[in-house]
Amino acid sequence: MSASGGSRAIVAALSANLAIAAAKFVAFAFSGSSSMLAEGVHSLADSGNQALLLIGGKKAKQAANEEHPFGYGRERYIYAFLVSIVLFSVGGMFALYEGYEKISHPHPVDHWYWPVGVLIFAIAAEGFSFRTAIKESNPTRGTLSWVEFIRRAKAPELPVVLLEDFGALIGLVLALLGVGIALATDSGVWDGVGTLCIGTLLICIALVLAAETKSLLLGEGAGADSLARIRAAVVAGDTVTGIIHMRTLHLGPEELLVAAKIAVKHDDTAAEVARAIDAAEERIRAAEPFARVIYLEPDIYSDTAAAAGPDPDQTPGGR
Repeated sequence: MSASGGSRAIVAALSANLAIAAAKFVAFAFSGSSSMLAEGVHSLADSGNQALLLIGGKKAKQAANEEHPFGYGRERYIYAFLVSIVLFSVGGMFALYEGYEKISHPHPVDHWYWPVGVLIFAIAAEGFSFRTAIKESNPTRGTLSWVEFIRRAKAPELPVVLLEDFGALIGLVLALLGVGIALATDSGVWDGVGTLCIGTLLICIALVLAAETKSLLLGEGAGADSLARIRAAVVAGDTVTGIIHMRTLHLGPEELLVAAKIAVKHDDTAAEVARAIDAAEERIRAAEPFARVIYLEPDIYSDTAAAAGPDPDQTPGGR
């Protein structure tokens, strides 16, 4: 995912959510609908989340230094994880509390046209934001399903915006149903039920985001396609005869560390090995542009030694 593509989706979502939050709070003030209040807090939390993503993207651009020799690329993962916490605590838990209060102390929805009109406007605005996120995601997603894309994406911004917008659209439909049934039955309990459903939905989405960003924070290696390209690039020359073992790690969404022990011929000179390593690094960078940090260690590959030690085929990136 390009940073510019993620930024466009974030800005679109931020603009939509700020307008929607203002409209929902106005509707709540006139109608007293708890669904509208929960949805207003939800949109406000989403706006804060998009601001966090923008801050994370800016901080990730800081240059590497002695204290952080591999740079600040993981700032984007940290801020995406904060998004899941905000969505869980501010959005989900508040909605559950407000829904419980409305069911315990129900009162009818006043001035129904305010919440209904705002919800229809919000669905249109969130639909625009969701469409933008889908459009920006498609070039990177390729043939992956949406579930696979969210699980495998190394850049957190688009999956976060996609899940937020999807959750917002479902939440708006739930709020519309809650308000509609409350009006039809003249019972504010259904407004509270809709609010509880919104809170449950937000917590589920927050847990999915937390799990995915936690995995990125712990450190994920390159995907299968990237590994295949790197392996092919390493052994494309004459001097490198194979990969004894290899490890990869994403230092950030668009920065990959590659460390490998490569097999060379026993009669190669030091100069030949050095040239082979330089050539292999060039091929790796050409095949996988995200491979920014590369460490290649030459060794004489021995079938006997390999059989006595750890099996390279049982390790990630093994020969």
